[in-house]
Amino acid sequence: MIKLSSIGAFSSGGNRLCFIDPSDDNRCIKLARPDRTPEKKRAAKAFPGNLRTLDYFDENVCDMYVYEHIETANGQSVYQVVPRCYGYVETSLGRGLSFEMIRDSDDKISLTLQQYVWQFGWTDTLTKSIKQFQSLWQELAMPSRNLLLHNILVQQIHHSDYSEIHRLVVIDGLGWPDIIPLAYYIRPLARFKAKRKSERLIGAVNQLIAKKQAGKESGTLGWLDEDKR
Repeated sequence: MIKLSSIGAFSSGGNRLCFIDPSDDNRCIKLARPDRTPEKKRAAKAFPGNLRTLDYFDENVCDMYVYEHIETANGQSVYQVVPRCYGYVETSLGRGLSFEMIRDSDDKISLTLQQYVWQFGWTDTLTKSIKQFQSLWQELAMPSRNLLLHNILVQQIHHSDYSEIHRLVVIDGLGWPDIIPLAYYIRPLARFKAKRKSERLIGAVNQLIAKKQAGKESGTLGWLDEDKR
């Protein structure tokens, strides 16, 4: 049993809290937010959506399904663009899912692409990294919903006088959202869909930069305070 406190989460998404594993700071644990448990999500659905099983509303269960599929299809190559998943763990706050913690070379938790772009805008290393990411995402036919900037981490290598991006890592939003996900079984279709999803990143980055230039707020999603890194 891993002891966790609900106030100890270093990050919160739309459905889950994320904790540093107290026994291994190179791993993190994702658990359902108390207000977004599978039971509460199902209860909020109208008929016939409320007839679905609880597993359908459990993002950890959904993640495990996707990980089993992508590793079977591509082997270890998938861990170039997503963190490793170590399976379920029992915690004092319920069953969680354990993942690789993505950190920079200085051991700080990597920034989200949302925060990186807001702080630095387009950089030469970002342009190169997005192109590499797009190529890999398509080649591996990675299943996902729309790739959101706050669901992608920018893992950096810091040198004495400059920093470079090592890789971009998708930490949430995996899995085909289709009612009948044919792309899991038709590789060319999966590659086409993965290419289309990854190509939208350029537009998303440009939209965020335009938002900052217009004097608007970045929003709270995907922002990690320095003291929590």
